[in-house]
Amino acid sequence: MSPAAYLGEFEQLILLAILQLGNAASGAAIRQAIEDGGRRTVWIGAVYTTLERLEAKGLLRARVVDPGKGERRRKHYALEATGRTAIAQAHATWQRMTRGLKPKLDPR
Repeated sequence: MSPAAYLGEFEQLILLAILQLGNAASGAAIRQAIEDGGRRTVWIGAVYTTLERLEAKGLLRARVVDPGKGERRRKHYALEATGRTAIAQAHATWQRMTRGLKPKLDPR
């Protein structure tokens, strides 16, 4: 795996949100998906900074969506093939590393 494909936790959350949202993956929608699914407060600036970094790594692409009447222009994000591969590898690593841990994670 190339160094550009190594993902931090927040980068993984961003890529997962884009996968969930599909064509509706705007910065605000990504932020909301992470807040809902990750149960954490997310600063919108952190979302856009991470989106720029992931785009520079070649893991996703942005496109400007023409606004409807009375709306402002916005960017929507989609994963590149390298982004799909990177998140799939991160998921596979997570599964391997957590195999057999359920009894050890039980708080009793």
